[in-house]
Amino acid sequence: MRTSIVILLTLILNFEGISQQVYSKKEPFAHTYSIVARDTVTGEMGVAVQSHWFSVGSLVAWGKAGVGVVATQSFINPSFGPRGLSLLENGLTPKLAVETLLELDEGRDVRQLAILDVHGNVNAYTGEKCIEAAGHLMGDNFSVQANLMEKNTVWPAMAKAFKTAEGSLAERMLIAMEAAQNEGGDMRGKQSVAILVVKGKSTGNDWEDKVVDLRVEDSENPLKEMRRLLTIHKAYEFMNKGDLAVEHNNFKLAKEHYKNAQKINPDNLEMKYWYAVTLANNEELVEAKQIFKKIFKQNKKWKELTPRLVKAKLLIVNEFQLQELLKL
Repeated sequence: MRTSIVILLTLILNFEGISQQVYSKKEPFAHTYSIVARDTVTGEMGVAVQSHWFSVGSLVAWGKAGVGVVATQSFINPSFGPRGLSLLENGLTPKLAVETLLELDEGRDVRQLAILDVHGNVNAYTGEKCIEAAGHLMGDNFSVQANLMEKNTVWPAMAKAFKTAEGSLAERMLIAMEAAQNEGGDMRGKQSVAILVVKGKSTGNDWEDKVVDLRVEDSENPLKEMRRLLTIHKAYEFMNKGDLAVEHNNFKLAKEHYKNAQKINPDNLEMKYWYAVTLANNEELVEAKQIFKKIFKQNKKWKELTPRLVKAKLLIVNEFQLQELLKL
């Protein structure tokens, strides 16, 4: 069995053109804490990571819808991401995938790795030479791992927070990350954070398979900024649903989606604008005018845009009604 797995990995390496990588001074650092997890209701899988290092998500977090997710950190071997996903896609369990990757890696003692598959099976590894405090904790449909932490209570705090958190997978992972920071986090401080969530079942379209893909590359308080971005992301999910409803001429449904978006992100003028457009399309012109007037007062460009929507048939009003709007 072991021989066949090594052969499989060798074929994957040759196919993907990825060379074996070993520990050296040229390898990127990502002394950090992270979580890989699966939502048992939606089937979504995700990775969240924070570090005192620039753009940590670009090398640590990997995922593929219908396959699994990977977090590779400490002295990173970036090839663990694509190679780990390939091994899962070829039928290996996370445990076998982790063992196989490490068997061929001479820098295994300084690696930290976690792999989770589409069924929620998970396996993690912490090399004996990872900088203390370092360790991992595997649970039901998740694993948390950390190195170079202020204290060894960081990853248990993450696990506890994740298990008791509510909300979407991205929100629950962020709560786990915040718990890590509250426990001391990376002893060097904080700089960047990333959250990646992919669907449990692939649509066949990469652009549809990522549920969340957010990064804060360089910030004094990256987790605070990530929470802000995740809130805006949720609001724009409603905006996208509203746009889709408009495409199907379902203006009543669009109204509800745009309204929900505003509740989450009330200071966004564009969200208010499209809500007003939808009100007008629903023949609720009195309320629409009140909102348009406030928007036009804050930014006249939205008034300039309005006639163009009539031509594009996104705003359904007659000429008289349009002129009334433009007088606001």
